[in-house]
Amino acid sequence: MATKFAVERYRAIMALLFSLAPTKIGECWRAGWRAGGTSFSPVTDSASAQSTHDEHQYTQLKKKDVVADDQVTDGGTARPLLLLVLIFIIALGILGLVYLNFPNLTQDEKQHITLPKNIEDAKNLGKVLSRYTDKYYYQVLSGYFIAYIFLQSFAIPGSIFLSILSGFLFPFPLALFMVCLCSGLGATFCYLLSLLVGRRLVIKYIPDRVREWQAHVNHHREHLLNYIIFLRITPFLPNWFINIASPVINVPLLPFFIGTFLGVAPPSFVAIQAGTTLHQLTSSGDAVSYRSMAVLGIFAVVSLLPVLFKRKLKAKFD
Repeated sequence: MATKFAVERYRAIMALLFSLAPTKIGECWRAGWRAGGTSFSPVTDSASAQSTHDEHQYTQLKKKDVVADDQVTDGGTARPLLLLVLIFIIALGILGLVYLNFPNLTQDEKQHITLPKNIEDAKNLGKVLSRYTDKYYYQVLSGYFIAYIFLQSFAIPGSIFLSILSGFLFPFPLALFMVCLCSGLGATFCYLLSLLVGRRLVIKYIPDRVREWQAHVNHHREHLLNYIIFLRITPFLPNWFINIASPVINVPLLPFFIGTFLGVAPPSFVAIQAGTTLHQLTSSGDAVSYRSMAVLGIFAVVSLLPVLFKRKLKAKFD
């Protein structure tokens, strides 16, 4: 309950900050909020003069890259779905090989070698892995690396617990780099899977959200990197949605990867810091506090400062 209240308070603070910020920056935040599926109402401002141009861009991109709803049939999605299942099975096999190459475990330890679904799973897994980290350091490190990327690639919940676990198992700088790298690579693989086989599935199951976010991305294409960093820091748009929808709406891969790598650093910092006291945690929500929310809010504002600076310079020289 306290965590939920803290999140709501954080959102209220962010709303106040961006209501005071320049219109364009505030709109960037509102676009992320609305694309996340909340009930935040549309806002019109001085940028409305460009709406016709943006709508034209959106229409052209949709015609070129998005399959119309009436063309997406069950038969049209069956083949991509089967290919996705095949890729998942192969990835699961790789994860199995990692497990088979792990040091010999006792029967009691084996039951805890699983992808964590809650904080108790993370605690038990951490206790087992901590016994082998010194002697089998690289096996543990590589196993963590592959498991994290697996979860991110297929948008499977649980990566937050691995982020917390990294703070318990590894030195802080290494843990932070590992989480950022795994998040960036895993999100990139998810992006590529969506590009390869997921386009029709995305358009079939979440067409309205994709169309809405495409319009926002077109509007913020000038500063797309900052926009992605901001969305990764804040909780307004689900990460799984960003990963699978980005290739459908023509978000370039390079800013997508860099924005993810940099954007997940602040929330990962909070999770890893909490992981240093893993045995004291009772839920993943214990990692969230007013202080951590304030830190994330500051980083979110900082991520938009280059956009503000660029606009002021442009206005000055124009």
